Amino acid sequence: MKARQAKRLARTSLSVSLLVVIGAGFSTISAASDNADATTLKGESKYVQVVVTPGESLWSIAAMVAGNGQIASVVADIVEVNRLKSADVAAGVKLLVPVNS
Repeated sequence: MKARQAKRLARTSLSVSLLVVIGAGFSTISAASDNADATTLKGESKYVQVVVTPGESLWSIAAMVAGNGQIASVVADIVEVNRLKSADVAAGVKLLVPVNS
């Protein structure tokens, strides 16, 4: 009986964890989409404001918007535009991220 309850609890915990991770991903995408009027900074490049969610890094954010495997250059762009001292960011930080037009 206890083994069955432990399995049910483990399954429920896993389901909730997956929902949180999926929700965080959609939250990031939604935050980027909600800011429809992208900010123009350098020349013709456009940027949107994104809030870093728990577990995200500049690399994971850059991978979502980078085209043709240019993740490193997108990370460098994010660091430069946001005047970051390093590529380490904490959850809750607002960043300008380039978007493809």
